[in-house]
Amino acid sequence: MRHAGTKTESLSIDEARRLALVRGGLLRPERTGLPERAGTQPRRACYAVLGRFGYLQLDTIGVAGARSHALVLSSRLPDLARSLPETLLRPKAPLFEYWGHEASWLPMALYPVFEFRRREFRRGNPWWGPLLVDNRDLARRIMKRVEREGPLKVKDLEDRSRRNDWGYTPSKRVLRCLWWAGSLAVVRRHRFQPEYDLTERVIPKDQRDKRIAEDDAIKTLLLRALDGHGWARTSTLASTWRLSNRRPQITQCLEELREEGEIIACASGGKAGWIRLRDLELSAGLGRLRPRSDRGVLLSPFDPLLWDRARVRSLFGFDHVLEIFKPERERVYGYYVMPVLAGDRLTARCDVKADRNEGKLRVLAVHHEGRPNRAALLHALERHAASVELTLDLGTARSLR
Repeated sequence: MRHAGTKTESLSIDEARRLALVRGGLLRPERTGLPERAGTQPRRACYAVLGRFGYLQLDTIGVAGARSHALVLSSRLPDLARSLPETLLRPKAPLFEYWGHEASWLPMALYPVFEFRRREFRRGNPWWGPLLVDNRDLARRIMKRVEREGPLKVKDLEDRSRRNDWGYTPSKRVLRCLWWAGSLAVVRRHRFQPEYDLTERVIPKDQRDKRIAEDDAIKTLLLRALDGHGWARTSTLASTWRLSNRRPQITQCLEELREEGEIIACASGGKAGWIRLRDLELSAGLGRLRPRSDRGVLLSPFDPLLWDRARVRSLFGFDHVLEIFKPERERVYGYYVMPVLAGDRLTARCDVKADRNEGKLRVLAVHHEGRPNRAALLHALERHAASVELTLDLGTARSLR
């Protein structure tokens, strides 16, 4: 319920949850403003979904039949061809790859916005320190080679010197730092391996030359985060772009956005947060919305809706657990567990595995949340199997009825 005439608006948990789903492209298309299907212009549809969040997180794990970025897109665009998401980043695409929300594909318009981060990485980074400063000669040799030979992959620069715990050789670390610093850019990925080229051969000149004040860049990112979340707490907005170490600046920028009329203070579930005025108006009536609960969809464990686990717990009453990095004996739900969204609820968890040799999607485990919704579960599994071009194991499917 809203309180007219007060400084802080309020949303019910139902309204905040459904607003998150509307902004996330997971409720009725007429409300989300996003394409219902990939249709005849699938790349444009993918760009629209990516643009809503401002990023598409990349992850290497493909055990479910596709990697996370493809799963995020196919969960919104059910007719999307399986191969297309892997080729979204290509020369002249309106995207670039950078450290946004982790390693991500981002709209090209955000390239100048991240100059503050590239500037920080030129001095050093949180993992390896001032690596470029300490390895000037190696950095210079790599840049010369890319200039002379064109796009290079990590394997093209492998050396035999000692690797660190993550398998990074000195050449690989320096190459990565040159990308973080903006000297190199990813022009494409081939079999998910990035190919690095000189930035001036990848990023359009008008984006490279554009200058944005740091506070304005932070404000842009905060508004982008709200575009994807609908309603969010300050901590969620900061974590969207890995800005939690800039809390005083975040607080100041949010206050300025409020004074400029871009955002409104808004509480939900007793927690302070922020919302855009248009989304406050959009949320009216969402508390009475009854989304269809028999058409389930599997979500990537790294979906933009799910990565903030405290937020998921608050909005959905669902404890989103990621067990990929746990030893098998310590896992409760499984390795690559995909939550099932049915209507506006997270109703189950499925540990799935693609078996390309057999052409099947195998369901290793299912855990229901509360009363089982088997119709939604089967719909979600069948839809996902179709999207990754596999046959759902019929024996498994029968056992889930």
